[in-house]
This record gives sequence, structure tokens and C-alpha cells, in this order.
Amino acid sequence: MASVSAIQHRLKTLADPERASISQRFFKTGPGEYGEGDIFRGIRVPVLRKLSREYRELSLESADELLCSPIHEEHLLSLFILVLQFQKADPSTRRRIYNLYLNRLDRINNWDLVDSSAEHIVGAYLWDKSRKPLYRLAGSAVLWERRVSIMSTFHYIKRHQFDDTLTIAGMLLEDDEDLIHKAVGWMLREIGKRDSPTEERFLIERYPGMPRTMLRYAIERFPEDKRQGYLKGTIT
Repeated sequence: MASVSAIQHRLKTLADPERASISQRFFKTGPGEYGEGDIFRGIRVPVLRKLSREYRELSLESADELLCSPIHEEHLLSLFILVLQFQKADPSTRRRIYNLYLNRLDRINNWDLVDSSAEHIVGAYLWDKSRKPLYRLAGSAVLWERRVSIMSTFHYIKRHQFDDTLTIAGMLLEDDEDLIHKAVGWMLREIGKRDSPTEERFLIERYPGMPRTMLRYAIERFPEDKRQGYLKGTIT
């Protein structure tokens, strides 16, 4: 089994400084921005996914070490590995992975990290359990914890269970963060792809007070005349 240091060395050999510079800007890593302090090596996501399959037998302790590093791609690789392990794990190991994830939420600190892992670990673990942890996260002062709460429900949307998504979406309607507006709108759109009347019942009651970005994401797939009706406020 590869050591963490060996994996880190391999990632260094795959680094692309030019792409890293682009990623630093794209993921808003400057002072005061949402990704402040993140360090990138410039490694493409498909490469990291391929590596995750190669290193899927990594110990949880080593995955945790990668997750705690200052390098963004090491975080993402760790999460890809944990998702693969969770899918094949017994209940005890799934609980360990879930607890590791919650204990390291401070390291799951950008939208790509959340979106590639929350539904597959948090959402999946809570499928047959109380969803109260999602509601605690939805009330967090931390942007990424709120995003974990709504993105975890993608696991349920895919199984045609929408109540938690709709409730958490309601909790986040007045959120100040654009990245929450986008995530909520995206999840509402995913509900609509499977059950458009359910999405529209939620929207008709709430859309006049919705953040514009959230609404735009939610109605992206609507016919143009209906989409314009929502944007102009004429849908009743």
C-alpha cells in the first residue's frame, strides 16, 4: 500500500504550474475570497479520479492525512478515495468514514470538494437514519457546512425523496452567499427534472422573495415563456 509521502510525491510530478495559477483565480483563493489560502498543483480532475481508483485501499488514517494537507488536490483525491471506500464498506466502516468527514469539515472548504463528496458520504450514510445532522449544518455560520447540508440531499433527490431538500431550501432562502443560492437552485432544478409539479409548488409560493441567482438556477430548464414569467414576476 502506498504511503502518503509517496502519493504526495507523485502528485508533485503531475503538477502543472500554469493550470495551478488559473485554478487559484477560478476558485477564489485571494485574501477575503471564499477559497482564501487554498494551494493548487494544477492537476486535472480526471487524473485525480484515476488515481483514486489506484489508491482506493488507502487506510482511513492516510486518507485523513491527505485531507489535512494544505494542497487542494490532495483534499480532492482523499475525498474521491473515501467515496469509493464508502460504496463498498460494511456499516462499521461507513460510520467511520462519515465521522471522519464531519470531523474534517474545515478541510472540505471549496465547492468542488463539497459537491463531489457530500451526497455520496453524508447523504448516503443518513439515508436510513435521522436527517437532523443536515438541519444542524444548514444552520451553521460556515458557508461550506451549509452547502454540505443541501448538496447531501442530492442522494435523496435521485431516489425521488424530496422533503429534506425542500425544507433545507426554505431554510436557506435568505442566505447571503451566492454559492448557496447556486446550490439550492441546482437542487430545486434536479427535483423539477424528476417531478416538475413539486418544484413548481415550492417556487410559486416563494419565488418573489428568492435570490435572483437561486431562481435562475431553479428555472433553467423551463420553457422560455414560463422562465420569463418567473423572472418578470407574472407567474401566480
